[in-house]
Amino acid sequence: MKRNIVIATVAAAALIGGGTVAAYAVGGDESAPTQPHSNVRVADDRDDDAQDAADDRDDDATEVRDATGAAKVTAADAIAAALKHTPGTAVSADLDDDGSNAWEVNVVKGDGTDHDVRVSADNGKVLGAQRDDDDDNDGREDLAALKDASVDAREAAQAAAAKGTVTDVDLDDDGPAAWSVETTKGEWKVDLKTGKVTQDHDDRDGQADRDDD
Repeated sequence: MKRNIVIATVAAAALIGGGTVAAYAVGGDESAPTQPHSNVRVADDRDDDAQDAADDRDDDATEVRDATGAAKVTAADAIAAALKHTPGTAVSADLDDDGSNAWEVNVVKGDGTDHDVRVSADNGKVLGAQRDDDDDNDGREDLAALKDASVDAREAAQAAAAKGTVTDVDLDDDGPAAWSVETTKGEWKVDLKTGKVTQDHDDRDGQADRDDD
């Protein structure tokens, strides 16, 4: 009898409190312990995570818009200027978003040495160049990956420009080598031999997740 009263009391509490309450009766024990359980906190945490991710994407988009809005020199033009100043093979070009309004172009010379060339995004003038003394053979590896390439960094930037304003060009040798290009409309792969532009697989998956959200 007492157990029935306890269960009835628990059920009433669940209806009044709006939560989910589970009642358990063990053997012949006259007391029925209850364990509150709620999905509210889990849902709140999930919503907070989604909001944080959305805020981060908005911040990144704002930085890109600010950087590209101030840039008058394209990635392709910045690469051409850097190579004129420091002959070699351009393996990356990145538009700084730190307010300096400059392109940083990485050029590898024939001996495998890396050189960072900064080019003004306002007028295309070279602001400075310095050798990267890190002895990690990255330069030689980049040259090896580009040995049979028909499309250079400047041409990759030009090809991807049809997909939005280019903000970053980099050699991606993780797997089949290709140019990895970021634009204001997404991330893209440019084939080293054909120049064909396709959406980056990871970016495509991320866009699908965002669409699902």
